[in-house]
Amino acid sequence: MAEKQTAGRDLLGAFAPKFAELNDDVLFGEVWSREKELSPRDRSMITVSALIAGGSFEQLTPHLQKAKANGITKDEIAEIITHLSFYAGWPKAWSAFNIAKEIYKNE
Repeated sequence: MAEKQTAGRDLLGAFAPKFAELNDDVLFGEVWSREKELSPRDRSMITVSALIAGGSFEQLTPHLQKAKANGITKDEIAEIITHLSFYAGWPKAWSAFNIAKEIYKNE
């Protein structure tokens, strides 16, 4: 079962309470908890890929941490980013690798 997410409320709750609620309760509470339909590991692969493709690097760090916690290895993340480089763009891959190196530096 997915862990209870509070980042939305912690970071944006006072400024954008409805957005924070949707983030914590719907996205992470309902969507990510549908583990029967798609594993957390698979959801992490999809999410990391979408963030890289969209150039959403501010969100990439916490999602790479989640991907690592969900069992995606350093070698797998390197392969994912390498594969994406041809579809999402070389500069995005470089940026993603720099973030991933920090997340996986002890492996």
